[in-house]
Amino acid sequence: MDPTETTEHPRRRAAVIFIFVTVLIDILSFGIIIPVLPHLIVELVGGSIAHAAVWASGFGTVFMLMQFVCSPIQGALSDRFGRRAVILISCCGLGVDFVVMALAPVLWLLFVGRAVSGMCAASFTTANAYIADITPREKRAAAFGLLGAAFGLGFIVGPAVGGFLGHIWIRLPFWVAACLSLTNFCYGLLVLPESLPRERRSSRLEWKQANPLGSLLLLKRYPQVFGLAVVFFLISLAQYSLNATFVLYTDYRFGWGTNTVGYALGVVGLCTAIVQGGLVRPLAPKLGDRRLMLMGLALAVAGYAIFGFAPVAWLFWIGIPFLCLGGLAGPPAQSVMTQQVDPAEQGRLQGALSSLRSFAGIFGPLLFANLFALFISKHAPVRDFSGVSFVLAAILMLAALVLTARVTRGMAIPGPVPLPAPREPDVSEPL
Repeated sequence: MDPTETTEHPRRRAAVIFIFVTVLIDILSFGIIIPVLPHLIVELVGGSIAHAAVWASGFGTVFMLMQFVCSPIQGALSDRFGRRAVILISCCGLGVDFVVMALAPVLWLLFVGRAVSGMCAASFTTANAYIADITPREKRAAAFGLLGAAFGLGFIVGPAVGGFLGHIWIRLPFWVAACLSLTNFCYGLLVLPESLPRERRSSRLEWKQANPLGSLLLLKRYPQVFGLAVVFFLISLAQYSLNATFVLYTDYRFGWGTNTVGYALGVVGLCTAIVQGGLVRPLAPKLGDRRLMLMGLALAVAGYAIFGFAPVAWLFWIGIPFLCLGGLAGPPAQSVMTQQVDPAEQGRLQGALSSLRSFAGIFGPLLFANLFALFISKHAPVRDFSGVSFVLAAILMLAALVLTARVTRGMAIPGPVPLPAPREPDVSEPL
């Protein structure tokens, strides 16, 4: 065994743990303010819920727009100057921004704070690139699954904690989120090593590629990566059917109140964490990245279809595990893309993918929400088809499944890891 491997492996494990904690704390920070931000907006606009709803939609759009613009910039900066500095600056900026939002006396300052949050949240791009730097190719799917588990856990715990804190004081969740982010910054300042050596960094910062459109040029240079990036976009777009219509659809179709919806979303978050953190790691080496992608996409198609056509609530519940098992497709897809791209361009790859996800977030909610509204209105082209948004999501996932099967055919992807051959007994050894 290489003697350096034994020393590097503990460091790599510690770095993966830190990135997991970083993503978890960032998601917790964002999740904590989810229940209280709309109420704070109502307070700052003078109590008008209708007026606040318009501003809240603007807050969501500017957040995704800033991620769309800044993700490739952060990715390019991390390729040029290293991952550590970009991650730490983002953590610090996020903490300071939450302080500004906690103190904001007027709406426009809160709005600016939300925009800055979108800029700093683009650090997820660099976190993914960091994982690609330090993880062997055959283990990247499991590592990306671990980050997916952090997302699931953060969205389980964050809103619950934020709702509790918001009952005490509406601005308290912002202060707690600030403390979490700044604590994460201090922790990283002490223990986080750099993952990208100087000799593997980009020789210069190319601003023409450090933008959403320029970053797509990187994807076009790798045709197979470009095809998988389209798959990644379709998956992201389909997921916004949940964000846009889950609460309203279950209320309209099954009469679910806030408690039942909360339980259901908690089950979704829990199942997501189990799938991403507990199933990807053992399944990836057994099935291989390609088979795991195809299986995950097929399960997602089934999950969205069950959501869209379920006539009764108990059948809708059955769709949740199918949909969460669809999360098996994401980590191996990211793993395969990182294997096709030069190490000095991992940050730009992750920036391009984050921009695609953000682009889906800009217009996806509008698409699915308006489609749902149309099919429950008196002008609906088809009666009793309120699950149309989930059916469209199932079609998008089916398209992603077909495209994945086509793009990955013949691609050099690590397959299942063979079991070691049984050791032949040495007859010279004493029994």
